[in-house]
Order: sequence, then structure tokens, then C-alpha cells
Amino acid sequence: MSQRTLIMAYIMLIWFVISFVTNLIGPLMPIMIEEFHLSLSMAGFLPFSFFLAYGLISIPGGLLVERKGGRSTLRLAFLLNLAGALAIAIQPRYAAVIGGLFTIGLGMALLQVVVNPLLRTVGGEAQFAFYSVMAQLIFGLASFLSPLVFSRMMEQAGTGGAPATAGVWVGFYWAFSVLFVLLLVANQLLPLPTLALKDDEKTSGWQAYRVLLARRDVWLFFVGLVAYVGSEQTLANWMSQFLSTYHHLSPSGAGADAVARFWGLMALGCLTGLGLLKLLDSRRVLALFSLLALGCVALALFGSAAQAVLAFPAAGFCLSVMFSIIFSLALNSVPAHHGALSGILCTGILGGALLPLLVGFLGDRIGLRLAMTLLFLTLSFILAIAGWARPLVRNHTLPIAQLFGQQ
Repeated sequence: MSQRTLIMAYIMLIWFVISFVTNLIGPLMPIMIEEFHLSLSMAGFLPFSFFLAYGLISIPGGLLVERKGGRSTLRLAFLLNLAGALAIAIQPRYAAVIGGLFTIGLGMALLQVVVNPLLRTVGGEAQFAFYSVMAQLIFGLASFLSPLVFSRMMEQAGTGGAPATAGVWVGFYWAFSVLFVLLLVANQLLPLPTLALKDDEKTSGWQAYRVLLARRDVWLFFVGLVAYVGSEQTLANWMSQFLSTYHHLSPSGAGADAVARFWGLMALGCLTGLGLLKLLDSRRVLALFSLLALGCVALALFGSAAQAVLAFPAAGFCLSVMFSIIFSLALNSVPAHHGALSGILCTGILGGALLPLLVGFLGDRIGLRLAMTLLFLTLSFILAIAGWARPLVRNHTLPIAQLFGQQ
């Protein structure tokens, strides 16, 4: 195996790990609520702690990559991941889980900051689009497998009683700790290239941020990404608890399976979106998928059990294109400072901290079903973006005949 192939496999493994570890939080929520006797508000702090770290570190992470390089940033990221996983594994208590998830979130955010420029440098600019799609497919595969593996292991351990079941989720974090040690060793041994950041990957200094933050459309796109990530994580983290509360379905069985299908259909939706973006203006695609998402959420919240277990995952298909379209519309609406703009937009991942926490807080007071109707507001805001966005450059589209190679 060539060094380039080995490094590429390493990068793809990082993408897999980011997704697998991140998407274990959703299936864990009902387990944590029962094991630690948590209110919905207290449970909401689990995703809050993780995604708060994402939002806080996105811009500083970009500056770190510029100043210290890729290898040093990866080393720090894996050390943070290792510390967080060990904290949860050694002391599986509520406070330790909150602190551990926050620390893991810091590490995961740093990984995402460095892995894209590393992928471009290793794969080459000409193949960057191909490898990016491959990375997203691997990310989607891990998103699908994470709750599915969790569900199967919890079901097998369930025959041994509560202590055995509790040992399963703790065992995941022991396994993650070993994995992060191996990734640290690989980071030191592999001949990773020196990153040469492109202009649109550089932060351009604090002056660029001041220029961008003076623009109204930048703030609106930022809120759009807060709304998207908040919607995605609210669905992923609360659907299992919802199905348990209102339809009495097993959180580690049918609930975890629903979360797995949610992420699996999101990956499938990305592929569908790629085809539609060759045919339609991205704003039309965003509007279509937003309307479909609103319909799925309505059916999931107010339909029968059979409808809910189908509608929740289907919402993942509808959400699939939103992040990339909002991100690209923002970049195509601003003529300069794209590296700094990317940092601002990535800070919108804070939505994954804020909305699930707010849903938990309201859920204790008005019920989880009514609390989750906040999704109608966030998805409606995303739908509105399709109406007011005025990109300087539109996505390139082709006639259907040309797309399929006909004259």
C-alpha cells in the first residue's frame, strides 16, 4: 500500500470516528434519563455540552491550524478526545458525562477544522470533490451504524439485567479511548504533508471578521445554520425519547433503530440532492426539502406510532441538503473573506447545543411533543432563506437531456 493510500485511509477513518462518536449521543439520551433519573432539562445538557464546544472552538481552531499546522492540531484534538472518553469511562456519572462530552466536542471540532484541508492536500485539488463526497458517504455510513450497533449490543446485554446494560454504554467509551490512542500513534508515525491553506481556507485576521459581522446577510445565514443544526440535533437526540414517551417503544430497540434510519436516509438524501442541484437552482431545492421536512415533522409529532417511526427518519432525508446549500449560498453571497466567513458559519453549530436544551427545558413544562413544535419555527426560517437569498453566483445547472448525455 502506497503512503498516499495509507494517509487517505487514515483521513477516512477520522471521518468515520467523528460521526460514530458524535451520533451515539442520541440513542444514549433515554438511557441516561433512566439511569441517572434526569429531567428532560437535565438531559438536554448532554448534547448542549458537546455542541457548545463545537461552536466555541471553530474560529480559534482555524487560527490554530494556520499557526501550528495539521499534525499539531490533530495531536491536540486526539488528546482532548482521549481525555473526554476516559473521563466518561472511568467515572460514568452525570457530571463526568457532561464534562467528558464537552471535552470530546472540543476535539471533534478541531478534527473537522483540519481534516478538509488535509484531504485536499493529500488527494490533490483535481480529486478534492470526489474525495469529499467519499468522506461524506463514510460519515453517513458511520452515522447509520452508530445507533444500530448500540441498539444491538444493548439488546444482547439486556438479558443480563441493568448492570450489564449499563456496562455496554460505558464500554463504548473505553473502546473509544483505545481508538484515540491508536489514532494518536498513527498521527506521529504517518508522513503527513505540510498543509498549504488556500485563500478561502485562511481566516484573514480579525479585521475580516469585523467586516463580515457588519453585514446583515451574514448574520441571517449564521442564524440559518443555527436553525439547521438545532433542528437536526433536536430530531436525532429527542426522537428516541419521544417514541418511548408517547408510543412506548423501546429506546434501545425501536428508538435506536429510528435514529439509525434517520442518519441513513440523510446520507441517501445527500446523493439525491447532488442530482437535483444539477437540475434546479439551489434555492428551489432548499425550498422543496424544507416543505417536505415540515410535513415529516408534523406527521412524526402528531401521527400514530407507525407513522412516527417512518416520519422521523424521513425527516433526515429532507434535512440532508440544507447545511451544504445554506453554506454555499452564504459563500456565494459574499465576495471576499471566505475563510473567515466559514469560521463564522461553522460557529452556527452552536444550534446543536441550544435547541435540544430548550426543547428539554420546555418539555418538562409543556410536554415533549409541544416542545418539539419549535422545529416548525426553525424549519420555516430555513424555508425563508430560499426566498430572500440573493447569491452573486448561482449553482450551475444542466438541461435533463444534457445531464444524461443526450444531444
